[in-house]
Amino acid sequence: MSLFDLTGKVAIITGSTKGIGKAIAEEYAKAGAKVVISSRKADVCEQVASELREQGFEALPVACHVGDKAQLQNLVDQTLAAWGKIDILVCNAATNPVYGPTHKVSDEAFDKIMGTNVKGTFWLCNRVLPEMDKNGGGNVIIISSIAGLRGNATIGTYGVSKAAEAALARNLAVEWGPRNIRVNSIAPGLVRTDFAKALTEDPVRRQRAEERTPVRRIGEPVDIAGVALFLASPASAYVTGQTIVADGGETIC
Repeated sequence: MSLFDLTGKVAIITGSTKGIGKAIAEEYAKAGAKVVISSRKADVCEQVASELREQGFEALPVACHVGDKAQLQNLVDQTLAAWGKIDILVCNAATNPVYGPTHKVSDEAFDKIMGTNVKGTFWLCNRVLPEMDKNGGGNVIIISSIAGLRGNATIGTYGVSKAAEAALARNLAVEWGPRNIRVNSIAPGLVRTDFAKALTEDPVRRQRAEERTPVRRIGEPVDIAGVALFLASPASAYVTGQTIVADGGETIC
């Protein structure tokens, strides 16, 4: 369908070798986009890219740690060298090395969370958005979290970083909207990924999560990929600066 057609578009998706990022890459490829598969390990990037190429899609593997400015530069440079433009950027890669109250988070852990989740996204957007402008426009999707919308006693610092990413999306939307560039964020709830394995693989905690969510289930990566496809496509042409909550209704209860 034309409203969701990404034919000929070039999309960078960070953290796209598993979970939400991989699901987004797969759905973008099915919609016609050329996708850049990126995560820290080169062999895993190549494996996922190969799987997509075997299905007839165009995929470029580029290893990148999003907390490293030089590696982010290389990610952009390799994409431009291969395909000459960037139409879509999905900032999905993130880290959360600590669980517990904020007063127990070390300076090193705080810097790692903020450096990877916020500064890395800041760096990458600042590098990619001017390239989008040269090409006449584009779309940026930043993966935030419902942890950035409400307090949390165990992943509070991570939540602060995700709130900052949503704020970054709003500000970039204001700055770049006149240049035909839209910037939005997605705030997923609990999704079945390695990142949330401690919750999703614990029967008691998973059941508790399912019972407090109106749709009575936890999310799947493709649930978030569908929102990301909407935000990257002409279907959302009048949507920018928004945080789209995809949590099965958890935050409305």
